[in-house]
Amino acid sequence: MTDLVKEAFVPVSVPNIGSLERRYVLECLDEGWVSSDGPWLSRFEMACAKRFGRKYAIAVSNGTVALEAAVAALRLGPGDEVIVPTFTIISCAAAVLRSGATPIFVDADSQTWCIDVNKIEAAITPRTRAILAVHIYGLPCDMARILELGDRYGLQIIEDAAEAHGQTCFGRHCGGFGIISTLSFYANKHVTTGEGGLILTDDDFLADRCRGIRNLFFSTKKRFIHEELGWNYRLGSLAAALGLAQLERLDETIKAKQEIGSRYQEMLSDLPGLRLPASVWEGVENHYWVFGVVLDAEMKKDADQAISHLAEAGLGARPFFWPMHQQPAIATSVREASQGTFPVAEWLGNKGFYVPAWVGMPSNVYQRVRDALLKFLTAT
Repeated sequence: MTDLVKEAFVPVSVPNIGSLERRYVLECLDEGWVSSDGPWLSRFEMACAKRFGRKYAIAVSNGTVALEAAVAALRLGPGDEVIVPTFTIISCAAAVLRSGATPIFVDADSQTWCIDVNKIEAAITPRTRAILAVHIYGLPCDMARILELGDRYGLQIIEDAAEAHGQTCFGRHCGGFGIISTLSFYANKHVTTGEGGLILTDDDFLADRCRGIRNLFFSTKKRFIHEELGWNYRLGSLAAALGLAQLERLDETIKAKQEIGSRYQEMLSDLPGLRLPASVWEGVENHYWVFGVVLDAEMKKDADQAISHLAEAGLGARPFFWPMHQQPAIATSVREASQGTFPVAEWLGNKGFYVPAWVGMPSNVYQRVRDALLKFLTAT
């Protein structure tokens, strides 16, 4: 076998930046637009609204503040409950907690790794105001059933499509569901602005509130009189120029990522004790934001050990999200407000990790990953 340790280190993710991105950013610089004003931001927001099937798009400085602004725009607060998947990034729970509302956690689905829609209804109480639906790692939530629950119980649906750029669900673009949606444009996303985020909505009032929240609630009548406290969540023009080019190349990025996913599916499918992501769910093809794998629950080894082994072989890897109901940063009383158990999320958190999967990745990486994983899985 090749001496994997001596081969070049392969990062888990590399942004897909090309000549179009360089041209747009240079044009933006040449035109003198570096702040959050100007045509590049407007062009980016209009292009996003069109692509994701929304009336309004409001660009912000990152995906976390997009969630916080969305929650604030809906005026969620103390006494309110929001149903949140326990298997997600902490930004989701933090946005709810910072509003004063209480997140009620629900376990993950073992196939899609998104929120288990079969367990949502049991978590609804008279205090429930909203459901936060988060698309995870390349497959969408079951939005049809989530929207039906929202209609039946009079709940707002907040959609976090941070990991679902270009993904669809039942014929609609992710980012186009519910009263309000959010995206992240972090460096490892299908569309990146370096750091950045987006709020999407069809609601005139919410769009206006989100613009105010983003920009310190400057008055339209007399600028430095503020009737409400907002934040500086603005996105700069240089980032918008980068994002516009990325958005225009989104389809080719998805095609390339799906080719990466298919190659991994082919090469890793026979490895013992390893669960691969679903390639298709309800007719929707995985678009592989990341390529995640999960060790069988019965294995004594865990994700941290696998990641260390891959690192020794010169391969980057990252752990899956750690479940929200086990987060030390979240108060015990909040965690205990959620009823039931969370076996799928705990399995994913303990046993799940993702491997290098980026556009332009050297072709020999697939074999290196296979060899390293096989050695890890079969070692006694």
